Amino acid sequence: MGPSSVFLASSRARVYGEILASATFLPIRPRPSDRVGFRLPLTLAPMGLRLSEEKTKVVHMDEGFDFLGWRIQRRGRRGQNGKRAVYTYPSKKALASVVDKVRSLTARAKHRTLGDLLRPLNRVLQGWCNYFRHGVSSRTFSYLDHFTWWRIFGWVRKRHPVRSKGEFVRRHIPTWDFRDGRVEFFRPLKIAIIRYRYRGARIPTPWTSETTTLPALSAGHVESRMR
Repeated sequence: MGPSSVFLASSRARVYGEILASATFLPIRPRPSDRVGFRLPLTLAPMGLRLSEEKTKVVHMDEGFDFLGWRIQRRGRRGQNGKRAVYTYPSKKALASVVDKVRSLTARAKHRTLGDLLRPLNRVLQGWCNYFRHGVSSRTFSYLDHFTWWRIFGWVRKRHPVRSKGEFVRRHIPTWDFRDGRVEFFRPLKIAIIRYRYRGARIPTPWTSETTTLPALSAGHVESRMR
């Protein structure tokens, strides 16, 4: 199994030093970068893994790195007087990718009706938001909602030219929501953010450290069982 398909994490909960990042990443304790490249191959060798130097980059937590669409970086906590924490939020590359998809789907001549436009658009938005809903994503969702709404607005207005924007709103979107029958525009802004919490030893596991003791059997019971 290569390093691109394995996720390795430190057994310690607190990691504030450098991070080795590639297709997989390994949190490590603070130590000079030159020692990182020497010690990691020795650590991974017993697991049958090999460190790929081409895909590996050593960065500081304050600098951050991108991993599977996320931006992982240590930043200051708002209103906490200099306290800092590690945040995960959608990367700029991931946001640019979904924006390009929205721009492509809302091209003028691609769909015949509003419903034909909303169905594939909703699938893209819902899948993207469900993936990023467990990070610091509320501002990103708000931006994506705003961008997509105005793209749909422009698409619909080109199909129904009227004299003024006010007249167009009264005729076609009086509630400011785009709908075609049962198909309604999926709003990224309304997605609830559910942050993961550290559960530690409370995570269920099939293994247990407790030894189960069988009840002692009496001599008469053993003798009756042997008959």
